Formats: sequence, structure tokens, C-alpha cells
Amino acid sequence: MSAEQLVHSEWVKPERGDALVVVDMQKDFMPGGALAVREGDGIIGGINAVMELFRRRDLPVVLTQDWHTPGHYSFASAHKGFNPFDLFDSPGLGPVLWPDHCVQGSKGADFHEKLMTGLGDAVIRKGYHKGIDSYSGFMENDRKTPTGLDGYLQSRGVKRIFLCGLALDYCVFFSASDGAELGYQVYVIMDLTKPVGSPSESISEALAVMTDKGIHFINAEEVK
Repeated sequence: MSAEQLVHSEWVKPERGDALVVVDMQKDFMPGGALAVREGDGIIGGINAVMELFRRRDLPVVLTQDWHTPGHYSFASAHKGFNPFDLFDSPGLGPVLWPDHCVQGSKGADFHEKLMTGLGDAVIRKGYHKGIDSYSGFMENDRKTPTGLDGYLQSRGVKRIFLCGLALDYCVFFSASDGAELGYQVYVIMDLTKPVGSPSESISEALAVMTDKGIHFINAEEVK
């Protein structure tokens, strides 16, 4: 499935019970970073504008942040004979191994300096268990360990979430998928996210699963 085949919602007005979740807008995912997403920095201005819209309406804005230990097992460097992006399948890890990225306290783990982080109400850190990766903002990859995002959103009375950030086929996808399974109505802001594209089928598979789960797709200009 391709992005061109998606059916977009016409427009949506954020209102009471809605929240914006901005996923992993960190330096290591930007061009020049350790795990760069192509044109990842090109969506910052649009994300800032949507964050401002939610803040003006006094609606929650949450930022997620990859926060890996040194030597995290999702890194290829932690496995002898493996290179970044090699296929790897192990409980809580995979489907590929990654370059070292977003290590706790490193500059690469920082949010991009142009992201208006002061508009956020909360930061949810994930992936800090050394042997478990975490793509979803809701749940670690062992599918047992919650991050605390669901509890925070429940405490704010959130029923509907809007997702943007990096990357479409990993952390945005898994966050959207888990959000739908938890009972939220989920919107992915498609022009404010970019994919990794590794392995090659990751984008099409993510879009197909999200479509099957009833996740909505929208562009920033349609968030009124």
C-alpha cells in the first residue's frame, strides 16, 4: 500500500478530549544524525504550528523521546558480526538492528533546537530498558511494559489523538496502532511525518495495518 492510496479525512477541528502526540523529533533522527530520516527537519515548522493550535485551545501536547542506554541491544554495535540495518529477530528487538542513536544524555538524544518544546505539557521517554526496544509511545516492544503515555492521556480525559513526527513506519506507526488498540480514535498527520523505509516493505506494511485498524489520515491544513 502507498501513501497515494490513502483516503484522507476532509477536516477535523481539535476540541475537548483531543491531544497531540509529537513523536521523537530528536537530533539523531535529523539529517546528519546517527539514524537520519530524510527531510526529517523539514516538518518542524508545521509541527510547531499544530502545537500552537492545540495550546491555544488548551489541549494536551505530549512529546515522546527515545532514551536508550549505552550499548542498548537494539544497536548493531551490541552484536558481534552485525551491521546497522541487518535483519534481526529477537523478543523485544528487530526487525533490524540500528546504529547507536539517542543515547541518554547525548546531544543526539536532544530535541531539535527549532522544535518549540515549551509548548509541550509532558515528555514520555521510551526505550530505556537495555534489552528491549520501544517504537510505540504507549508500550515497550516486549508488549508488556507501558511507558505511562496511556495513563497520562486518561488523566487528561483524552479520547482522540493526533500523531506526527518520526518515523512514519516505526514509532509513529506503532504509536498509532497501540493507540487504536487502546480505544483512542487516532489521526496521523501525514504531511508532518517521514519514514525510515528499512526494510523496503516497512512503509507499505505500516500503512496497510493502520488502514485495517481504522486509523484516520489527514494533512496539517485539514486540522482546523
